[in-house]
Amino acid sequence: MNLKDKDRLYVWHPFDQMKGANILPITRGEGAYVFDEKNKRYIDGFSSWWVNGHGHCNSYIREKVHDQMTKLEHVAFGGFTHAPAVELAEKIVHHTPENITKVFFSDNGSTANEVAIKMSMQYWANKGEKRNRFIAFEGGYHGDTFGSMCVTARGGFNEPFEHFMFDVDFIPLPNESNKDEVFSTFKKLIQGNDVCAFIFEPLVQGASGMNMYDHKDLSHLIKMAKDAEVLTIADEVFTGFGRTGSWFASDLLSEKPNMMCLSKTVTGGFLPLGLTAVDDLVYEAFYSDEQHHTFLHGHSYTGNPLCCAAANASLELMQEESFWPKISSIQHRVQQNIQSISNHKLVRDARIKGTIGAVEIDSGGKSSYFNNSGKLIYKKLLDKGVILRPLGNVFPVVTPYCISNEDIDYIFQSLKEVLDEIIT
Repeated sequence: MNLKDKDRLYVWHPFDQMKGANILPITRGEGAYVFDEKNKRYIDGFSSWWVNGHGHCNSYIREKVHDQMTKLEHVAFGGFTHAPAVELAEKIVHHTPENITKVFFSDNGSTANEVAIKMSMQYWANKGEKRNRFIAFEGGYHGDTFGSMCVTARGGFNEPFEHFMFDVDFIPLPNESNKDEVFSTFKKLIQGNDVCAFIFEPLVQGASGMNMYDHKDLSHLIKMAKDAEVLTIADEVFTGFGRTGSWFASDLLSEKPNMMCLSKTVTGGFLPLGLTAVDDLVYEAFYSDEQHHTFLHGHSYTGNPLCCAAANASLELMQEESFWPKISSIQHRVQQNIQSISNHKLVRDARIKGTIGAVEIDSGGKSSYFNNSGKLIYKKLLDKGVILRPLGNVFPVVTPYCISNEDIDYIFQSLKEVLDEIIT
């Protein structure tokens, strides 16, 4: 029995309807490529769900993780600490906006958001105030754990669980035509003095189809929230660590969030890690002689030294002199290709933010994660050696930072060829 047959017999995969699922076995990775059982090479055009920053099996990160394995593989983070975690927290505080001073460790992007949501709830409880509502954007996606699921757009991802969820007020993404109305709605919501926090994916909504919006509009909303003493949570799980052309999307905002949730690219794709970075306003609400003010949240593998070693190595690669020019080069090349493909008859919209490209296919129906038109295109791209996992009818191009210009061009060329085949 081959690997694919065994997988079908024993494994339940995420985000795939297992009835009729076609799972591709991958045996190794190298740089911007992964290889199947027949040694066929594929360009990883979505960075393996946007986590792989520096390329598969990066030698520097690999060596640093191996070195850490010879010293300490794990120790409980309750009551103990270790050098990789302290070093990583110091790096995060250094590279995040100036107001961020402390880092809380968890396991993934969803739990990083879960931590921020619970912190914001307990923040008000510790202060003796009752605030029990959240504000989030329509179309937002913040994870699959329960709290993060509650602030995610209703329907689709979480419809079976909606009757269990806490109250959230969803507002549209601001744009040139609706922003005055959005600002007015937001102002009315925060005037009620019952809003706990405002959570958002800064500048780019990932899972709902790479929806992009202006940094000035988001900064204005954050300023309004701060004026009303509403906490602000930037879900930078996807947008952090170079994806928007800077260390973080929040760097591009004139107003900074109280909390930043980080994951995905933080370890360069090697190991799972979530971080919730906060400012002193949040931290001081828990720093108390009252034991019930303690933040009672943690996981068995919180602050795992191997994960921290991978993250430290990944951040060190980002500090190399050649890194940011490479980011600019990727951004320029993706921009050129986005402009070129935007004129195609089957392209409804093509857009870019930093290194993130998105091609929205005009399939005749509504753009949605549950628009199935992207599945055939995805399969045809696999035949051409390109992996672009679609979000419904939207194809994100989110590459490893080690990718060549030629491979970026090939991704878009392949997508054009498949669209041409559909027309003919």
